[in-house]
Amino acid sequence: MAINVNPTRMELTKLKRRLITARRGHKLLKDKRDELMKQFLEIVRENKSLRELVESKLGGVYNNFLVASAVMSNQVLEQAIMFPKHRVEIELGTKNIMSVNVPIFNTNTDNMNGDLFPYGFYGTSEELDNSVESLKNLLPQLLELAQKEKSAQLLAAEIEKTRRRVNALEYVMIPQMTDKIRFITMKLDENERGNLTRLMKVKDMMIKQQLEVKAQ
Repeated sequence: MAINVNPTRMELTKLKRRLITARRGHKLLKDKRDELMKQFLEIVRENKSLRELVESKLGGVYNNFLVASAVMSNQVLEQAIMFPKHRVEIELGTKNIMSVNVPIFNTNTDNMNGDLFPYGFYGTSEELDNSVESLKNLLPQLLELAQKEKSAQLLAAEIEKTRRRVNALEYVMIPQMTDKIRFITMKLDENERGNLTRLMKVKDMMIKQQLEVKAQ
């Protein structure tokens, strides 16, 4: 492989400094990648257990709603849930995990202490009441699940980006700089040996001339 570099001591010094910086950066990026993986796996485990819990509770909500839709007419059911009494506002914040800004969801619900049900109990079923109440109680867990899944997605993207940088340093930049340093060192040593050989030849010629002069 041809190495295009100027074999001078100044270039050698510059490359050695760059190599030290690259190795330091490589170590820092590896540490960052490992910590990101640790955080990612922890979030994935939490996300798995939370998803199972949410899916289980949602299954109960759907079952109650199916029973309610079976015992109530479509018109009564639509009128019952047409005008909800509660309004939920979601505030988006962020938390920094190893230079990755992951989302934090906070809720602000109006009429928290008021009547939850936007309909009268006459003509509606108990299963509908259970569905509405269960959904209200499940909302914080749904938001937490969305928060963890988005966090896992962002961390996975950062892990992949960091992994590419680590590989670029480990398998491309550092080997290239090492080869250039080795090439320059060999060239400088070769030049030094050539200069030493020439000096020795000059010295031998001068000694030979002095002996010839003395012989005359």
